[in-house]
Amino acid sequence: MTEIVLETVEDVASREALLDLCLGEERRAKASERLREGRLPAEGLAFCAYGPDGRLAGTVRLWNVTAGPGRPALLLGPLAVHPWFQAHGLGGALMRTALAAAQEKGHGAVILVGDAPYYGRFGFSAQKTGELWMPGPYDRHRLLALELAESALDGARGLISPTGARIVQPSLAELAHQALAGETRRSA
Repeated sequence: MTEIVLETVEDVASREALLDLCLGEERRAKASERLREGRLPAEGLAFCAYGPDGRLAGTVRLWNVTAGPGRPALLLGPLAVHPWFQAHGLGGALMRTALAAAQEKGHGAVILVGDAPYYGRFGFSAQKTGELWMPGPYDRHRLLALELAESALDGARGLISPTGARIVQPSLAELAHQALAGETRRSA
């Protein structure tokens, strides 16, 4: 039995390894990645699934974006399940968990780039994405959306842009200061 929980900082390394295993290095070149770069996932909307042996079995995250000017939405992805746990419904369980949490938090819509036959069973379609576009190359027919609130994407048009919190990284000066402080402590 797997357990789905909110992602923690301790999950980052194993999540990245799982994504590399499932999606390969080319995942970093995708248009969706441009929307995630330097950002934190939406508050309370990043999930991990752990197998019975305590190893990471799956992951899914949602990110704050706009679906054109002034129209808040979430971007879903990546969704990944370790090969050992595929074909057992874990991807679907992660999707349902993420979508239910997004709806509970009052979000109106979720956008993703993915296969319509898979995501269609969760209600995603290209019906409301025809006037939206993403930064960088992507397959237009794979741009899908799901409204969590009625009419949330009515009239949505324009560039999908990131709006979530940025990752705070130390400046080079701060890193140099930390390194010098560490050298001073070691020599004392």
